[in-house]
Amino acid sequence: MVDVEFANAYSEVIGILKFLSQEDYEKIPKEKINLFETNANKDYVFEYNPDKTLQEQDVSKIARTIIAILFRDYWATDEQRNKIKAFQNNKRHQIEEENRQKYNTDIFKNRNNITTEVINEQVENMQLVEYKENIFKRILVFFKKMFGKE
Repeated sequence: MVDVEFANAYSEVIGILKFLSQEDYEKIPKEKINLFETNANKDYVFEYNPDKTLQEQDVSKIARTIIAILFRDYWATDEQRNKIKAFQNNKRHQIEEENRQKYNTDIFKNRNNITTEVINEQVENMQLVEYKENIFKRILVFFKKMFGKE
C-alpha cells in the first residue's frame, strides 16, 4: 500500500505531466508513468496552472522532487545533469559533515580496543568454578550403583 502523501504526489505529477510536450513526455519510460498512474490517489483533485511556477502553486515537496528527478534523468542536457549531480554530491557531503559534527561519531573510534582490553582483564581475573552435582542427584547415583542399574 502506498502512503497517502506519495499517492497524492503521484496524482500531482500526472497532472503536471499532462502539460508537457509530446516529445518530452515520450522521454519518460512507460514503466514510470504506469507506476505513477497505478499508485496515484484517484480521489485527489489537483489543478495545475502552466502559467505559474511549481513554487507558486500548491505542489507537494514530494511531487517537486519527483519532477526534479525526471528533469535530471530525462530532459536535462549533459551539462545541466553534471551540474545537478555535482550540487547533489556537495549537498550530501555537507549534510554528512553536519551530522558528523552534530552527533560526534569520534567516540566510537577506540571502542574496539577498549572493549578488548576490558574483556581480557576480566578473563584474567576470573576463577574457574568447580561443578558439583546436587545432593539428590548424588544419592540417586549411589543407589543405582548399589542395585547395579547403572
